[in-house]
Amino acid sequence: MQEVKTVITPVDFSDNAKMIAESAMYMAGKFGAELHLVFVVQNFEDYSGFFVPPVNLPNLEKELLESAQQKMEEFAEEYREKAVAAGVKALHSKVLTGDVSEELLQYAQDVRSNLIIMGTHGYKGLERIMFGSVADKVVKTACCPVMTINPYRKDYGEKA
Repeated sequence: MQEVKTVITPVDFSDNAKMIAESAMYMAGKFGAELHLVFVVQNFEDYSGFFVPPVNLPNLEKELLESAQQKMEEFAEEYREKAVAAGVKALHSKVLTGDVSEELLQYAQDVRSNLIIMGTHGYKGLERIMFGSVADKVVKTACCPVMTINPYRKDYGEKA
């Protein structure tokens, strides 16, 4: 098996994302690897047949991207000291735009990721039916191993 030097973890800023990020930080620290926290702003084009936005779409997309970048900076800053203490070589954060699974997969290839750590649950209900499972797509087509974590397991993190 290839040495793990680069770990990617997608985040959505939820409470589950914090738990997944902490797990990824722990694993990256055990390998002495870099950790990349990634958020993908979904393309509005994916929703174009479902609604007509009441505001100018380019301005809304720009505002969402700026907001996501600010949120990502805050999210990553919360983990910088913990990452160093855990043995993480470097902590990076990135905001991308487009199809979530496609952007994650391309980013993993671009940074030559050796491991992707992600939650098994993200989208719910109708959105999941319309767009499919991001984790499922990533697991099936990633350029490296993918570790998935079910954030809803009641015994997650408990010792036997």
